[in-house]
Amino acid sequence: MAGTSGQTEASVLDAALDEVLAHGIRRTTASDIARRAGVSRQTLYRYWPDVQALLAALVTRELFAVVPRGGSAGSLDEFAAGMVETADRIRALPLVDRLRETDPELFSRYILERLGTSQRGIHREIAARVEKGQDAGFIRPGHPDRLAAMLLLIAQSAIQSAPLVAEWLAPEDWRRELRCAVAGYLAIRDEG
Repeated sequence: MAGTSGQTEASVLDAALDEVLAHGIRRTTASDIARRAGVSRQTLYRYWPDVQALLAALVTRELFAVVPRGGSAGSLDEFAAGMVETADRIRALPLVDRLRETDPELFSRYILERLGTSQRGIHREIAARVEKGQDAGFIRPGHPDRLAAMLLLIAQSAIQSAPLVAEWLAPEDWRRELRCAVAGYLAIRDEG
């Protein structure tokens, strides 16, 4: 029975993604999602208390799908490359483009006002990787949570604002400059 529950949840989230891509978050309703998923609205409410919670779960699922878990880099260059690859994957998500286009106030809420589940999860993953890099001796000293918080801000800003600077940073330039920013921020400095 647990498999059926998981399948229903995935089906509803898939339907929600299709609706958001077609209409944006503001114009997506519980009825639209239920209809597309082939379930009743009451079924939706068995999994999520409201549409906002369902859509938050959708965003979290989509972001976590492209964020690698565990593992560790063997060098600062590999660490920075991994950060850039993940940021690039997030940047390329159709959901991110659609939200930027149709629901910019949602973006600003998660940039200016509050941290979401996705951001907290990504921060935890970055902090764990920073700590591994410190233990391996290629990332500078500092509290991993603080370093990860700044890396989250750097990556989030680069992802969100990339279209604003597209005339100066083609995608390959964007990746190269973000890699330099990450590596430069984490590099061990010779204070001598």
